[in-house]
Order: sequence, then C-alpha cells, then structure tokens
Amino acid sequence: MPHLSVVVPAYNEEQRLPRTLARLHEYYEAQDYSYDVTVVSDGSKDRTAQIVTEFAKEHPAFRLIDYTPNRGKGYAVRTGILAAEGDLILFCDADLATPQEETEKLLPHMEAGADIAIGSRPLRESQLDKHQPLYREMFGRLSNKLIQVLAVRGIKDTQCGFKMFKKHVGHEIFKRCKLNEFGFDFESLMIAKDMNFRIDEVPIRWLDQEGSKVVLMRDGPRALRDLVKIRMWGKARRLTIREDD
Repeated sequence: MPHLSVVVPAYNEEQRLPRTLARLHEYYEAQDYSYDVTVVSDGSKDRTAQIVTEFAKEHPAFRLIDYTPNRGKGYAVRTGILAAEGDLILFCDADLATPQEETEKLLPHMEAGADIAIGSRPLRESQLDKHQPLYREMFGRLSNKLIQVLAVRGIKDTQCGFKMFKKHVGHEIFKRCKLNEFGFDFESLMIAKDMNFRIDEVPIRWLDQEGSKVVLMRDGPRALRDLVKIRMWGKARRLTIREDD
C-alpha cells in the first residue's frame, strides 16, 4: 500500500484546527495505508502553530511547518508539497469542506494510472450537501469558464481544495509554480498539462463552510490578473524551475 502525505495549508485557523486535526487522525488511523499530515502555518497570527505543535506531541504522524510573514495559500501549499515524502500527496483545506473519506474516491484513479486526481464539484455525480451563497457560486462558475478558455481546457473545476499527486509529479509541478496566492490552483494544473501528466476529475461530496479566506472583490481581480499573466508567459517560461524565494 502507498504511503500518503497530507498537506493542510492554514492561516489563522485556531477555531477550526482542533476539530480538523482530530478528524484527520481518526480517519487515517482507520485506513490500511500509512500516512503523515503536515500543517503549513502561513504566517498565522493566532494560536494555529501552537495548536498543531501540541497535537503533534501526542500524534507523531503530524507535524508543523511554520514561517512568517504571511505569503499566501499558494506559497503554503507549495512549501508543504515540496516537503512531502509520501508516495502520494494530497492537499486539502483546513475547513474539510470535502470530507476526508473522499480520499477513497481519488485513490482508485491513482492506482489506475492517473498522475493527478482532483475533486470536482460541477460533475453530475458530485454531491453538494451545502451550497455556497449564490453570489459566490455564480462567481465560481464564471471563473471556471474563464480558466477553461484561457488556461486549462477540459477541466471543469480547478479551484476545489482537494487534489492528489504522485510524489514525483507533485514535486516536478510545484518546483515550477510561481504564484503565491489563489491562482496557484490553475497554475499547477496548467503546468501539469504542459508536462503531459494525466489528470482525472473525480466527483466528490462537498459542503460549503463559513469563514472562507477568499475576499471576492480583492482576490477575484488578482486571480484574473494571474490567469492572464501565466497565459502570456508561454509554455517555456511556465516550465522554468522557480528561483528560490
């Protein structure tokens, strides 16, 4: 059985983390495969790092990566994935909007030859138990249309925070990723397409969670700017290995 490394980016998540860490431990301890969990505290100003440190003292499969200042979710995910050593690497959001048992829907795709398996909410078989507010859902649909046109044709949901990579694939992609903010999702998949990696979209169960760190009026224009920018870079520049931060 493969060893699974789980990466959880976190910024000021002291309210959610106790429940999230307990659920991750409960779920993965019950599986047949081995695992580890890395929480990346992205310059958190609350008790995020302390909570993870205390939990890790009693649960050796868990560890913390902590740095300052805040650099953005893309930077946190990149840091965690490049530090991961499992045969498979899964990154998931700290709110567990995609329940952890959905891991078992991604694994068969990896076993069948996929390099990357991603949770996808728009698929007909997906189960959205709790929708986002209408304005966020409409913005998400519009964003996905733009991303398909400009960046990743054929992928219906680039932004779902539940993606699994083979270790070497994740490392090859993320050492080339340059975006530190929310655009890293479509950047990483665009690079994966450039490198001819196989990407499987997988229907999942998903529940909207309150407390999103995405501010539409701020992050929407930034994401659009980044989308146009990486499109204009061209394949050669996208595949250039990132210089150290």
